[in-house]
Amino acid sequence: MTSLRRRLIILLVVSILGVVGLATFVAVKVLGGPSPELTMGPLAHQIQYMVQLAPGHVPGSGDARVPISDRPAPGFEDRKHTRVLNDMLRQNGLDVSAVVSRNAGQPGMVASVALPDHRFMIVNVPDLGPPRDVWYVFAGWMALIVLGATPVSIYFTGVLVRPLEMLESAVSKIGSDGVLATLPEKGTVEVRATAHALNELSARLRTAMESRMRLVAAAGHDLRTPMTRMRLRAEFLEEDREKWLSDLDELDRIADSAIRLVREEVNQDAVEPVALDTLVRDIEVEMVSLGHAVTIDHLDHVSVKAGALGLRRALRNLIVNAATHGKNCTVSLYGQGNRAVLTIADRGPGIPPDLLNKAFEPFFRVDPARMQFIPGAGLGLAIAKEIIERYGGTITLENRQGGGLVQTIIFSRE
Repeated sequence: MTSLRRRLIILLVVSILGVVGLATFVAVKVLGGPSPELTMGPLAHQIQYMVQLAPGHVPGSGDARVPISDRPAPGFEDRKHTRVLNDMLRQNGLDVSAVVSRNAGQPGMVASVALPDHRFMIVNVPDLGPPRDVWYVFAGWMALIVLGATPVSIYFTGVLVRPLEMLESAVSKIGSDGVLATLPEKGTVEVRATAHALNELSARLRTAMESRMRLVAAAGHDLRTPMTRMRLRAEFLEEDREKWLSDLDELDRIADSAIRLVREEVNQDAVEPVALDTLVRDIEVEMVSLGHAVTIDHLDHVSVKAGALGLRRALRNLIVNAATHGKNCTVSLYGQGNRAVLTIADRGPGIPPDLLNKAFEPFFRVDPARMQFIPGAGLGLAIAKEIIERYGGTITLENRQGGGLVQTIIFSRE
């Protein structure tokens, strides 16, 4: 019962039923017939006259028939009406007793009055209560109210939660660039106001993101011109020439990686089913041909929904990172239910536990001074994480027992 829509629908239906139920209860109490005192009063006077006429009276052709029986009328005793009737008979000075009984399945009641000669006078008690079918009418009425209140409640609940649904839809459509999709500004005043506010927020976010991308791309591009001039001048230097060229190569890698990271956020290839096992096998062959120590431990046939080029780039970065820093790496792919689990394990130095949560930050290096001889700008993991999360996957890092690092990538299977 966590859905706000369901809660509102149930609340409205229960509220309507509560009001109608209360009104029905009052109506039933009003229509429930007179009290036993009002019913038994006239009956007691009638019995008094009939008892006085019954003994020794010779019936004539014009007399009303007085039923006399040797035993009381069948049925079960209605104690409340019996008590009230006997009290009224005593108040009227009549020394007789009566039993009011009901027959199951038959309307009305019958009074059996004990006569002095041990016979019983049978008197029908008028049925002044509501008709028996009134309860079926009320039950049908309540059912109709439920049937009528439910669609009305569903409609008005939809109107109430529409702005919330709009927010949920907008958030679910946020792209990897963090920008909201444009929403149609139509509907009620509240819905239009919500859509307008979200569209303004989306426009400001888009402007900020584009400005940041242009800044990073322009900075990376502009760095190349002075670096080219410095490279030309370094060619004519005799002293520390190799150090100058090494520093320039490092700057060139940083600028190139920054531009690639921005392009990765902007240029996104189409999502399609990708055979992950085939992709891993192709990357392994490529890495081995380049001299990297990459081996495959296990490969299940698994497909995921992703961009083929982007996913290749991400996995290639991760495998190159493991093969370079960890000297060698082992790749395994398992299909576990509706998940595809890819692990890339190496036997390198690993990452200190207090730095594991920073490994995906741009330009991250475990030991910049000691690792300058390894090419790279520290953006490989950041780019890989950006691509994997864009396609709904997750990546985690964990140090291995005995040394090394395990990179675990999890995707939903196609």
